[in-house]
Amino acid sequence: MAKISALSGFPEWLPAERLVEQHVIDVFREVAELHGFSGIETRAVEPLEQLLRKGEIDKEVYVLRRLHAEEDGRAPGDDSGADPSRTLGLHFDLTVPLARYVLEHQNDLSFPLRRYQVQKVWRGERPQDGRFREFYQADLDVIGQDTLPGHIEAEVAVVMAEILRRLPLPAVTIHANTRKLSEGFFRSLGLEDRTAVLRALDKLPKIGEAAVRALLVEDAGASPEQADACLAFASIRTRDGSFADRVRELGGTGEMVEEGIAELTAVVERVEAAVPGVILADLSIARGLDYYTGTVFESFVEGHEGLGSICSGGRYDSLATDNRHTYPGVGLSIGLSRLVARMLSAQMARPSRPVPTCVLVSVADEESRAQSDAVARALRSRGIPCEVAPTAAKLGKQIRYADRRGIPYVWFPAADGSDEVKDIRSGEQQAVDPGTWEPPAADRTVQILAGDVTE
Repeated sequence: MAKISALSGFPEWLPAERLVEQHVIDVFREVAELHGFSGIETRAVEPLEQLLRKGEIDKEVYVLRRLHAEEDGRAPGDDSGADPSRTLGLHFDLTVPLARYVLEHQNDLSFPLRRYQVQKVWRGERPQDGRFREFYQADLDVIGQDTLPGHIEAEVAVVMAEILRRLPLPAVTIHANTRKLSEGFFRSLGLEDRTAVLRALDKLPKIGEAAVRALLVEDAGASPEQADACLAFASIRTRDGSFADRVRELGGTGEMVEEGIAELTAVVERVEAAVPGVILADLSIARGLDYYTGTVFESFVEGHEGLGSICSGGRYDSLATDNRHTYPGVGLSIGLSRLVARMLSAQMARPSRPVPTCVLVSVADEESRAQSDAVARALRSRGIPCEVAPTAAKLGKQIRYADRRGIPYVWFPAADGSDEVKDIRSGEQQAVDPGTWEPPAADRTVQILAGDVTE
């Protein structure tokens, strides 16, 4: 048999690693549902013309070439004469499917729709550290019909902050800005091509201040003085509403500036009141220039800023629209597999044991296996994860089997009902009843523990 090689960009976790990933998914779901969000799942494929409806994108879409080929009388892989409306691609994010989902089911949904979604997506990009071709994405959105109150922007950020705070991560900071404040400031400077200014400032983390200053002058038509003012604006970071005074000191004036200040101040104050120490007003954030219309967010892990934003999103005024309604929304998204990969590689988290099993029920001999099975059923009926020994080997071998698997307890059934259980970590052994025995809470289920964090 030929040697099997890993397929780059398609992560496969070992069982213990999968426990960490599942924990992140569970925390996301639990907190979202605690705040009244309902889970949905959309199909993995969408018409290619819908995936590309906004024109060129920087993500290579995986196209399904066979699904309709035989129906259209073509050989699999033959794209000639293919109907573009019937060409399907795997979704590369969860936003395009959500827009279609909302339009398709609008008559059956109640608005505002509070939705969360954890699902795999596919991108045909070059694999590298933290970037995969197949990965889980976790989205949280509130979608309105025609209108959506402004306080939702802070509310969604609070939910995401609570999710991130429950994970075994170093401190996470959510950076926030508003499109209105940025555009208003650039307008007050007299800059005409404000989109070009935003695009240039968005590159600050990648290319640095000197290169961005050159872009502002060459591409956005800024004078050296205007470029310096833009860079000074983008350097503003505060934990409270004091960013407003610094914006005004730099010459930011006008109705749009004041509206932006009021909106960002409200978001910062509301998030700070709910989850202290997480939110930061950061006027360099310029995410999603053609998509986001209100507050925008990016989130960074302390000591791992090189990973980039682990959770991003913001306000958009038109997720989808038809002849009757427009659907504005606020959403945040975590590249979940990317975050888990860093948690594992940097030893941020580890499971308390590598398997869910809490108890191995030993088997004295094959004739008494039914008795061991009965003990296992009794334990499972009370929510204690257990398994029965695969063979009736010598008890020493069964104990070693449990030790190798990371199972903390071995149960010894007795024909006269005098069962005993052994904690193989301490060696302590005691008489027990399968109908009443309880392991310590920390042993009943796998706990995800904070590890020794390394860069």
